[in-house]
Amino acid sequence: MLYIKGGRIVDSVTGYDGPGDVAIKDNMIIGSGPDMDLDEVKAKYDISDAEIDVIDATGLVVAPGLVDTHVHFRDPGFEYKEDIETGARAAARGGFTTVVCMANTKPPVDNLNTLKYIQDKGEKACIHVLQTATVTKGMAGKELVDMDALAEAGAMGFTDDGLPIMDEKVLYEALVKAKDLDMPISLHEEDPQFVKQPGVNMGKVSEELGYGGAAAAAEDVMVARDTALAVETGAALCIQHISSKNSVEYVRAAKRLGGDVHAEATPHHFTLTEEAVLKYGTNARMNPPLRTEEDRLAIIEGIKDGTIDMIVTDHAPHSEEEKSRPLAEAPSGITGLETSLGLGILSLVKPGHITLLKLMELMSKNPAELYRMIPGSIEEGEAADIVIFGEDDEWIVGNFASKAKNTPFTGWKLPGRVHYTICSGKIVYSDN
Repeated sequence: MLYIKGGRIVDSVTGYDGPGDVAIKDNMIIGSGPDMDLDEVKAKYDISDAEIDVIDATGLVVAPGLVDTHVHFRDPGFEYKEDIETGARAAARGGFTTVVCMANTKPPVDNLNTLKYIQDKGEKACIHVLQTATVTKGMAGKELVDMDALAEAGAMGFTDDGLPIMDEKVLYEALVKAKDLDMPISLHEEDPQFVKQPGVNMGKVSEELGYGGAAAAAEDVMVARDTALAVETGAALCIQHISSKNSVEYVRAAKRLGGDVHAEATPHHFTLTEEAVLKYGTNARMNPPLRTEEDRLAIIEGIKDGTIDMIVTDHAPHSEEEKSRPLAEAPSGITGLETSLGLGILSLVKPGHITLLKLMELMSKNPAELYRMIPGSIEEGEAADIVIFGEDDEWIVGNFASKAKNTPFTGWKLPGRVHYTICSGKIVYSDN
């Protein structure tokens, strides 16, 4: 038995934020809460003192394992950047017990064989690694995949992440089918008509750099169209990695109209602005790009009022060689799994925008629910997927578990140091 004693339980499913102990046997929580009687638990399950491993969580937060529903593990096809094993280890180090991988692998997950390959490898990982399928064959935006077969085989949802679906008739058909299957569709919203050069906001920084940039309108026009289609069809739609203040408003309007519309925010979009490109170069190049302070503050307001209902990383590892290329030639994206919790506390909790309980809702409960999973809870009978961290414990970003190091946050001092990650009752990460 694993006994976590003296911690602060923060459980967004029950709404509890207070002291308590947790007892784990095998892969299940067998006791929890401020009034848990350890002797009673031992007697009920016939456990001797010699069979108990103790984690002293005094001064630490004990919460359901984090859930990231937007990661790129690059496997198959780009394993030199990341693979399922190293991606899972990075996730565990960041406090995540479940991740959902995007489908833009090589080949893409538009067929049962590629889906099964990832699922088989995911079963051997240290955390729960789940997989989406593409919306369209070859991510070409022209013809729908066999959504029924892929859903039956265990795909968690559908997304052409990395590319927009420009044909609204194709998307409409996909939304109708997704509604029928009761599964989400998640969309990367960037109209190429408004992108001169990707990865940098079209504005004062792009002008200073002599770089074309990507206008906020590239996101806005797609979000306006697709939220309208979601309202029309009733399908569950997620706007991925939202970056523009106008897009936040379109999502807010769609929710008011009764649409089953959701939005993700990444830590880099609510922490940094386009100015970061001047300081961090290609490590601040991403799609959609970092935008203005006005956009950043609008994202935070969207988080506060529930318009944006989940925080994801868009973990996008690249090799050091790739990111060392000139700005116009380097790939977009940053790693995010190992810094997400710390940035959430730094940028949202510490300034008083949201509570820690709300942050756990955004990083665990809500993403799980969108993808039709049972959200984790620190309750007797629930799965033993848990993160233990110090809300105020500071650490220096570096020494990555990921294969990749492409992040602007290297060297930053962040709060929220993860001490333990427990998945299916096993300690899969410990900083000891």
